[in-house]
Amino acid sequence: MNRNGIVSVFALGGLHEVGKNMYAIECGEDIVVIDCGNKFPDESLLGIDLIIPDISYLIENKDRVRALIVTHGHEDHIGGIPYFLKKINVPVYATRFTLGLIEIKLKEHRFLRESELHEIHSESEIQIGDMRISFFKVNHSIPDCLGIVFSTPEGNIVHTGDFKFDLTPANNERSDLHRMAEIGNKGVLLLLSESTNAERKGFTPSEQMVGDNLESIFMKCKQKVIVSTFASNVSRIQQVIHASKKTRRKLALLGRSMVNVVGVAMERGYLDVPKGMLIDARDIHDLPPEMVTILCTGSQGEAMAALSRLSTGNFRGVDIYPEDTVILAAGPIPGNEKNVTTIVDNLYKLGAHVIYGSGSSSGMHVSGHGYQEDLKLMITLMKPKYFVPIHGEYRMLYHHQLLAESVGVEPGNTFILKNGDVVDIQNSEARSTRTIPAGSTYVDGIDVGNMEFVLRDRKQIAEDGMLMIILPMSKENAKMLADPEIISRGFVDNNFSELRKRMIRIIQETVDELHAADRYSWNVKKKQIKRLISQYIKERTKKEPMIVPILIEI
Repeated sequence: MNRNGIVSVFALGGLHEVGKNMYAIECGEDIVVIDCGNKFPDESLLGIDLIIPDISYLIENKDRVRALIVTHGHEDHIGGIPYFLKKINVPVYATRFTLGLIEIKLKEHRFLRESELHEIHSESEIQIGDMRISFFKVNHSIPDCLGIVFSTPEGNIVHTGDFKFDLTPANNERSDLHRMAEIGNKGVLLLLSESTNAERKGFTPSEQMVGDNLESIFMKCKQKVIVSTFASNVSRIQQVIHASKKTRRKLALLGRSMVNVVGVAMERGYLDVPKGMLIDARDIHDLPPEMVTILCTGSQGEAMAALSRLSTGNFRGVDIYPEDTVILAAGPIPGNEKNVTTIVDNLYKLGAHVIYGSGSSSGMHVSGHGYQEDLKLMITLMKPKYFVPIHGEYRMLYHHQLLAESVGVEPGNTFILKNGDVVDIQNSEARSTRTIPAGSTYVDGIDVGNMEFVLRDRKQIAEDGMLMIILPMSKENAKMLADPEIISRGFVDNNFSELRKRMIRIIQETVDELHAADRYSWNVKKKQIKRLISQYIKERTKKEPMIVPILIEI
């Protein structure tokens, strides 16, 4: 519970990780949440679909949560919103394009009617309790991105959102430098700024470079052109549309998220698509290949995305042929490199020309996140007394701290936090001495929760397999009526018949001993059988499969 006269700032996601961004400002009796994203599981989280922030602290204080403000429409900032609103249904404030993407998610979860959505822009102001909330425009790799200013009794707190400084952006949405300078001149007590590219020197290259390179490649291509990028990168999609128009190509969209995002962008005026350019995927083979562009999802190597299925010949009705050109117009997110490499290999096997890699290696992608000089410029404009680097792994936060100190933030005034660490501000002085509950919540189909025990069981089965032991028992005298049946899944094949014989003897001896001792409880039998079989298997095979005894009374 926040104490009177103190303003608190904390993260429930986005620190020491890339993804599931969620931050909060707590002022008196009011809590305002910033973003609610997801991240995708690695190979160790078997069967998990999404990872979202643990919001148990907010649920405990749901009567004080007043609003959710969304900086922009990327998955790591909006992916957890439906799950959040089902627990804490507060007003959501976001820009026009971002709201369009949020609405798609809420429709899928059948929660749109119950949600209260408010459109904002860079000139909007919101009053919540003692906080006056205003905004400023930033440039990123998706339209309609905002930074946020919280004017509190203790001073101004600024959250940058994701940003870079691109003076020639493809969508003409430039960062509002004058507004940022004005905010800085009025005084910023605490700045929270994203750290994704804090290790990369220089300024982020301009999107204009990618547009020029795309057009140059399109001019040289003699067959189909397949471009894979993030569905949310509307600027990149517009560049593909321009290049297709110049080379008189029709455009087909593959992948549900690509179709959804392009639909929202066209409907709300963020994409300019010439009339008659879009075609259905089923019409691709009706046109000469030199007249076709395919825009698809899967640039990160996702197994079920369109590009992956195209690379293995498993996309119904659409094929990649020799001399087709495939462009990966997105850099791999750390951790996805292996999957992307596999797809590139498959595409080469099909005979395609493949253009991939970011920056100068291909000229097909530039980051939407500011490099070191962008980050230093933001800090210089804002001139904060205190600084909290956000949105990144620890090394990114650390390098961002060094950058902040290099441009004037006093050493000792930067807080490298973990999710759940709280910065309390009182009398314009900031301290971090306490924590609140924070962590990860797993989404597995319709189940949402911790799932620690489920994942432990899945890991055990994946590594060592499972043995099911079915024992037919007499209902009258609790004696075995026949030899137990042992079913193996994912366990050893070699010498299993010998192992089976010994396990049957162990089970029979155990049941007889317990019967002689007048211990008829099914739970006792199950526990003893499980213990002795586990012990025997580990001694013989060095494995620990899951043992599941099943007693059937007849």
